[in-house]
Amino acid sequence: MASKESQPIDKKILSRIYGRGRGWAFSKKDFAAEFSESAIYQALSTICSSGVIRRVCHGIYDYPKQSELLGELSPDIDQVAHALARKFNWRIQPSGETALNLLGLSTQVPGKWVYLSDGPSREYQVGKQSIVFRHAALKDAGFKLYESSLLVQAIKALGKEQIDQARFQKLKHGLPASLRNRVLQDTRKTTGWVYEVIKRLCETD
Repeated sequence: MASKESQPIDKKILSRIYGRGRGWAFSKKDFAAEFSESAIYQALSTICSSGVIRRVCHGIYDYPKQSELLGELSPDIDQVAHALARKFNWRIQPSGETALNLLGLSTQVPGKWVYLSDGPSREYQVGKQSIVFRHAALKDAGFKLYESSLLVQAIKALGKEQIDQARFQKLKHGLPASLRNRVLQDTRKTTGWVYEVIKRLCETD
């Protein structure tokens, strides 16, 4: 049971977790600016024991999404990948195939989710799936928005000749209207044909 001294920290950390919503994945690093490492460790251990959060791989937790039919859902792999990236101060971007999966443009359920990283090449097991980080020179890492990187990688993976109307509409559906102007500005230095596709995606309906 948490001591009286640690209870306020438990509540503060729990409040931040609730604030990020179900599906959020995180590590101790995400709270390090406000609390000591020992306090965070104790708080997360207590919250994990209560069943509110769960440990999904070494040093990474999540606040699981729930389904009335299925109960706790599997971890959001993209969230876990970004939690790991924040933990180790890596910049990452999804590989082409991973971007297609995240945008619903691939019907295959991947056993491996591959991300390019400026950190070392590593692999992590999350349930029955694995996250693979491959060290690479991140040519498109200068984007301010994650959505920009996701979109560019998906478009490149599809290829210029494979973006038919159905795929185009799926890409457009995955790009919130509120972000279109920002993505358009963010990707303006991207390869010519890719940027032409993005300009079309960002046009007003």
